[in-house]
Amino acid sequence: MPSQGLFRGLGKTLWRRPSDTAADGTATQAEIARVPGAELSSRLDPWWWLVAAVALIIVLLLVFRSDPYLDILLFVRDGLAVTVLLTVASIVFIIIIGLIGGLGRISRNPVIYLTSTLYVEIVRGIPLLVQLIWWYFAAPVVIQAIGRLAHVPALANYRSNAIFLAILGLVVCYGAYMSEIFRAGIQSIHKGQMEAARSLGMSYLQSMQHVVIPQAVRVVLPPVGNEFIMLLKDSSLVSVVAVADLTRRGREFMATHFNPIEVWTLIALLYLIMTLFSARVIAWLERRRAER
Repeated sequence: MPSQGLFRGLGKTLWRRPSDTAADGTATQAEIARVPGAELSSRLDPWWWLVAAVALIIVLLLVFRSDPYLDILLFVRDGLAVTVLLTVASIVFIIIIGLIGGLGRISRNPVIYLTSTLYVEIVRGIPLLVQLIWWYFAAPVVIQAIGRLAHVPALANYRSNAIFLAILGLVVCYGAYMSEIFRAGIQSIHKGQMEAARSLGMSYLQSMQHVVIPQAVRVVLPPVGNEFIMLLKDSSLVSVVAVADLTRRGREFMATHFNPIEVWTLIALLYLIMTLFSARVIAWLERRRAER
C-alpha cells in the first residue's frame, strides 16, 4: 500500500546509520528537513515573539507617550539595576546553600541531617516578608547586644546595610527551598550509579562530584530556573526594608506625581520583560543540556 511505502521510507530516513550518510551530507540533511517537525522554524522557541511584543509595547510607550513614561523610566532605572543585582547575587549563593542543604538532607550523619532538616522546616514555615523584616530590624539589635556582651566595639556599633541584609534574607529563605530541589534531584539518580563509582575506587565525595551531581544538575535545572523567576518577582518585597529597588522607586515617583496608572503599568511591564527573558534563557539552557 502507498502508506506502507511512506512509513518505510520515513523509517529509513530516521534510522539511517552514520555509514549510510553521503560523503558531503547533503542528501541526509535534505531527507531530515522533509520530516515533519524537523524544520528550523519548528526548533526555534516561538515564545521569543512574546518577549519582542512586550519590548515593543514599552518602546511605543516611551516614544509616543514620553511624558510621563520616559520620566518614570529615567527615575526608576537605578532601582532596576538594584533589582537585577539583588536577583543575580542572591541566586548564586542560593544554589550553593541549596546544594549543601540537599547533601545534608541525604547525609547519614545524624547531626548533619538534623541540622539541615531543622533549617529547611523552620525557614519554609515563615513568610519571606516576615523574614526580610526580621533581618533588617531585629538582626542588628541582636548583633549589637552580642557586641556589648562580648565587649566588641565593631559589633556593638553595628549599623544595618539594607542591600546586604536583603540579599541575606533572600538567600536564607530560598536556600531552604533549593535544598529540597537538590535533595530530590540527587535522590532521583539510581543508586547503581553511586555503587558503580564506588566500585571503581572513588570515595563518596568523588562519586558525588563526578557521577551523581552532574546527572542531578540536568534533573534540577527546570525547577532551579523556576525558582530564579520566582526570586526575581519576590525581590520586590525588599522595598519594605529601605532597599531602593524597582518597586520602591516606583512608589516614590507615584507619591510625588500622583499618577498610579502610568507608574505601575510601566513597572509591571519592566518586571514582565525581565521574567519572560529569563524564562526563555532558562528554556534554551534546558535544551542545550538535553542535547548533551
